[in-house]
Amino acid sequence: MNRRRAWLGLAGGLGLGLALDVQAQAKPARVALVFSYTPLAEMTGPEPTDSGARAFVRGLRDRGYVDGREVVLERRSAEGHPDRLAALMQEMVALRVDVIAATYQGVVEAARATNTIPIVGNIDDPVGLGLTATLARPSRNVTGITGDLSMLSKRLQLLKEIAPRVRRVALIDYKYVDSRTTPGTHARRQEIGTTARELGITLIPVGADDVDEIDRALATIAAEGADGLMEAGNLITHAGRRAIVEFAARNRLPAVYSDREFVDAGGLLSYDGSLDASRRMAEYVAKILRGAKVIDLPFEKPTTFELVVNMKAANALGITVPQSVLLRADELIR
Repeated sequence: MNRRRAWLGLAGGLGLGLALDVQAQAKPARVALVFSYTPLAEMTGPEPTDSGARAFVRGLRDRGYVDGREVVLERRSAEGHPDRLAALMQEMVALRVDVIAATYQGVVEAARATNTIPIVGNIDDPVGLGLTATLARPSRNVTGITGDLSMLSKRLQLLKEIAPRVRRVALIDYKYVDSRTTPGTHARRQEIGTTARELGITLIPVGADDVDEIDRALATIAAEGADGLMEAGNLITHAGRRAIVEFAARNRLPAVYSDREFVDAGGLLSYDGSLDASRRMAEYVAKILRGAKVIDLPFEKPTTFELVVNMKAANALGITVPQSVLLRADELIR
């Protein structure tokens, strides 16, 4: 009888231990998703209206991580105000999240806030920004997707192809760009300058360092007599995308944009790899949650790019989209 009681007690203890272990394993991981410009309302729900957030949420779900079940997503956004990012990252550190996924300047602020929590980012030139010594083997707690420094040049070439008469193209970007504080932006600016000269285009740089400066930048473009427009794809231009698109339509300016949300708002065309970047950020986060180390996850570049053309906007501008562009387009909005 004593042996039987001992066995039952041992079995009960093992069962309790297994139950506690299962509970521990079932505890959802906490993942921070911090965007730099997207309105927070567009990041919420199982199918966010923002395309980047939606791609990230779907990417996690495809890998077995459903928000509210295997993971808890802490979604935040600076909504176009870079000065808010530091506080948001401090909040994520205080919440003791397991991974931080961030974009643009948010990656830099996350790295300032913690050197232990893994950070998966979408950012240009992480080497130049001191986030890693090499792309192939991350040397800190940051990895992710790094931008294509020739992207601005590719967009300018597309604009010239769809609107060959453009001669003076305004580029909305940050006001202050240098090789020390914004190395990736500086490199892109140098390259697009070379491309513009090859295409016979005068580039008109116009700066905005906060979303509240967008209207002033647009007024400058009008005063400079630009006949084409492009934006640099930073958190300020994204936050002011509706104002930029409306300005281009009102002034009948052919314009090329950094992602399809500008086209969804009525813009002419976009070319970018941000959706691919969001999906692959989710893949990196899933790998880290399964035990992968940041050091073993090299930085990568987007491999899939999306060209979207708004045929309604082209018709309103009197533009006949060339067959060469139509054949390469991933989507035509009619």
